[in-house]
Amino acid sequence: MVGEVYRPGSYRVIPESNTVSGSQGNIRRQPPRLTFAIQLAGGIKPLADVRQVELRRYNRDGSQQIIAIDLWNLLETGNIEEDIILQEGDTIVIPTAASLPSEESEPLANASFAPASMRVSVVGEVRSPGNIEIPPNTPLNQGILAAGGFDKRRANGATIELVRLNPNGTVTRRDIDIDFAQDITEGDNPILKNNDVVIVSRNFLTAASDTLTTIFAPIGALTGFVNFFRLFDNN
Repeated sequence: MVGEVYRPGSYRVIPESNTVSGSQGNIRRQPPRLTFAIQLAGGIKPLADVRQVELRRYNRDGSQQIIAIDLWNLLETGNIEEDIILQEGDTIVIPTAASLPSEESEPLANASFAPASMRVSVVGEVRSPGNIEIPPNTPLNQGILAAGGFDKRRANGATIELVRLNPNGTVTRRDIDIDFAQDITEGDNPILKNNDVVIVSRNFLTAASDTLTTIFAPIGALTGFVNFFRLFDNN
């Protein structure tokens, strides 16, 4: 497995087991398919060109066969022929797309060959800042709650900043008003994407207090230093 997957490399793909209903409870082996192998490799990356997947297969005479696969067609029509049955020695190549239309992001995130989870960063005034793993299609509000929610004493709970690296390499930054009762909308509670950064800033009182602490802490240290030597002068 090479190209735009999260864990490229060689995989031993074992046929899936399905139990057939009946008195005997017989087990039937399903041959491994392409989408199952992509799942094993961690799922597709955001810039995967799912329309131009290649499967390279060696025939018995030593010649190589290249099979073109359109996984977008699988998503749109359910054409199972695109989810090709794999054979030993197959190589799957998922190329990089020049760009990805925004309207395709959600269907790809819901696909069976998408990653089972994604990583976002929630930094600033939350209870557990840092990188978090969340399911695909998690909205902003749920992402904040997954990081422990706002630090109520320090956070500006009215507005956050969302920083997003777009597939074309550009970065967008926008301020979003937070309402935890808000339904999912692109404007007020958008679906998070892999590698998004959510920044929760300090409220006014916390910012002022931190600034004063920064200013006066060195003065306090200097005063303590001077008082230390005054003890020797008094003696």
